[in-house]
Amino acid sequence: MRASLQPGLTAQLDYVVPPDRTVPHLLPESDHFAALPPVLATGYLVGIVEWTCMRALDGHLEDGEQTLGVHVDLSHQAPTPPGVTLTVHVELTAVEGTQLTYGVHAHDDAATVCRGTHRRAIVDTARFLARLRTRTAASSISQASPIRP
Repeated sequence: MRASLQPGLTAQLDYVVPPDRTVPHLLPESDHFAALPPVLATGYLVGIVEWTCMRALDGHLEDGEQTLGVHVDLSHQAPTPPGVTLTVHVELTAVEGTQLTYGVHAHDDAATVCRGTHRRAIVDTARFLARLRTRTAASSISQASPIRP
């Protein structure tokens, strides 16, 4: 990470909610989700918050570094229908080693939609991908050799 990665960094994202980011589209194979109203799904809201947090880091990470979400503590206080603009504001509030903490606030034209915190971890991309390959290989082996009683 670069020396410029300090608390106080901010980012904002304006996101117009498309119909395919609503609850029925979150897991279309689930009848439970399919039966719910077409408003921004919490799962997509989390992704939009993560995206905004990543944008706050533009220019502050070294080549070969990236961040991964490691903790989410967000409210989802109001529904946002398709076609409405959601505005997400984030501020980096703490840098503790490779752990980054953000304060989050999101709103649309009618209400506060979300408040909370999000944590991300800085990782070395090559090392992370190497560990992922090891896990993927181990998973393939265990699937090929089922445990017998």
